[in-house]
Amino acid sequence: MSDIEATPVKVSASRSLAVEDEVTKRKMSSSSSLRKWGPAMLAILAVLGLNAYLLGPTGARMPAEASARAQRRNMLAEELTNKIQAMDAKKEDFSMNLRNPGNYRYLSDEDGGTMEYTRRRHRALNEYVHVDVSDQFSTFGKVTVTLIYFAFWVFLMFPNWFLPIGRPGIALGGGLSMVVYRFILTKTGDGPIFYAERVIIMEPLFLLFGLMLTTIYLEKMERGGLFDKLRDSLDDPISWKRALKIMVLSTIGSAAVMNDSVVLIFSGVVVDLCVRHKVANSLPYLLSLSSTANIGSALTMTGNPQNILIVSLAYDDIGWVEFASNMVLPVFVASIINTIMMLTYYGSELFPGSSGFAENIGIMFAGNRTPEMLAQEHAYHARQVSSPDKIQIESQGWSMWSKMQIVVVTMFLICFAAGFDVCVVSIVAGCVLMVMAAYKRQHYDPRPDDTQYDAEGNPIPPKKTYDMDGNEIEQEEEELITESETTLTEVDYGLLMLFIGQFMLIGSFNDTGVPQQFFFATMGTCADDMTAVPCVYWFVAIITILSNVASNVPVVQMLAATFPYANPYDWMQVAFSATIAGNLTMLGSAANMIVAFQAAKVGDRSFTSERHAPFGVPSTILCLYAGTFVLTVVHFSAECSEKLGDCE
Repeated sequence: MSDIEATPVKVSASRSLAVEDEVTKRKMSSSSSLRKWGPAMLAILAVLGLNAYLLGPTGARMPAEASARAQRRNMLAEELTNKIQAMDAKKEDFSMNLRNPGNYRYLSDEDGGTMEYTRRRHRALNEYVHVDVSDQFSTFGKVTVTLIYFAFWVFLMFPNWFLPIGRPGIALGGGLSMVVYRFILTKTGDGPIFYAERVIIMEPLFLLFGLMLTTIYLEKMERGGLFDKLRDSLDDPISWKRALKIMVLSTIGSAAVMNDSVVLIFSGVVVDLCVRHKVANSLPYLLSLSSTANIGSALTMTGNPQNILIVSLAYDDIGWVEFASNMVLPVFVASIINTIMMLTYYGSELFPGSSGFAENIGIMFAGNRTPEMLAQEHAYHARQVSSPDKIQIESQGWSMWSKMQIVVVTMFLICFAAGFDVCVVSIVAGCVLMVMAAYKRQHYDPRPDDTQYDAEGNPIPPKKTYDMDGNEIEQEEEELITESETTLTEVDYGLLMLFIGQFMLIGSFNDTGVPQQFFFATMGTCADDMTAVPCVYWFVAIITILSNVASNVPVVQMLAATFPYANPYDWMQVAFSATIAGNLTMLGSAANMIVAFQAAKVGDRSFTSERHAPFGVPSTILCLYAGTFVLTVVHFSAECSEKLGDCE
């Protein structure tokens, strides 16, 4: 009887324990989610609170009307625009239009109708400047195109939520779907003709192809060559030092050679280092590369495509020194904030065994070590000693081929700094390296040994073949495998497809005029004084949103068409905010997409939108607003346009 009575008690106790375990798991899950997303939500609330304080919760504190300087600038701009529109067409302009069918916006060079997109290449304005055709859409056309764009935006942001197609397939499918749908809208009278070839910006595609070609041959030409030595220079047994080296190199390299170039070259290096050290979570290192590449690229006018475009489209001339002098303090502040947040947010990964922030400080500045870090150092040095191949390669020093690689890379950097077209330079460098690799494989590398052996290790003579008359057929000399069959197949053509598809999607979305309407609706009366305090802090928030929804280069094109006579200081604020905004989400910049794609190519799929945002959102907002504050206080560009004549 007592046993029967005890049974329900035991069952009841087990149920209560199960309930307690479930409650504990839920608490741990909610605590983990709060730790993960708490900083991001707090940063967003801080932005809203700051702008509500400066402009009022409903925007009541926005300026009632444009300032006197803005009104004078608008008047002068209208007069100049009317003067340009009244100019007579010239014969050379007409012939230029004939050579470019469908191009009726060409102005002569002396009228300021050409632009410099990639370095000193001159192109007609209509190729890269936004042309407003939104009035040719019906309401149905605008709404449906916008819905299609945002549907594919979600697919690109979270590709793992749907079919396993991958971002290149999603982007290309979206672009082609948009072309077909825009054709349908044209036939039904709900939208204008969509010139897909005009929204595909070719220079980034040429640049990516050339850089991929160069990178592949630097890596594959020789074991222990320049690429391996570069990888070893970033290596370190201490995790936080390794991440810091990546951040420093990425920041400096992006300012000098463009951010897309740096992440394309070093994404594979970072993943290889993580594999070498058996890192469980490679996300901190990949984020270190991508985030600092975007921040560092804001320093110079050649650091990223939108900066190059800004300098090209600015009405007043902006020189390299002027651009860098304005950006040096904001970029320095943003770099410090991003580094501190990286070392803090991923402290457990970068400082294994540490008890918290205070101990991390001691580790960095006092040279302290945790037992886990000592174990990592011992394992690293043990691998170094037990790797005879690496010791042999290091003892060989620089080979002839490594020195030739250095010459090619040095010439590439010199041509880049001298102002030659970076697309042509990168493709030429890749082709030179390809010829070198083919010559080396034909005349210096040992031929592949196809000899077969029996069970006792004796070589088996090749089989003889005979013709119909019984004569032995001599074997022809085996042909070498070509570059087209080997190295050229490793070029990531999928990455090029990704950008082509995105260009078509974004170009069609921008045609609707929705981004422009959003800009003016949210900016209100601040639109004419967008870089004046307090409007500037709301302005950078709007630019951040647009840069992540419609991409930063199209946003710059839109602003250049909307405010063609903006002063140099206005463009400095646009350059900084549009660049730093790229760190907010995965689709915010091309550098993020390249890092994710290159890492996934070698099997590392940790760099996803869901894992990027918890760090990207708070880091971007802090860097953006701190840098904007510094730029408003310390800047060297004029807050007026000398060419327009509104400087008094």
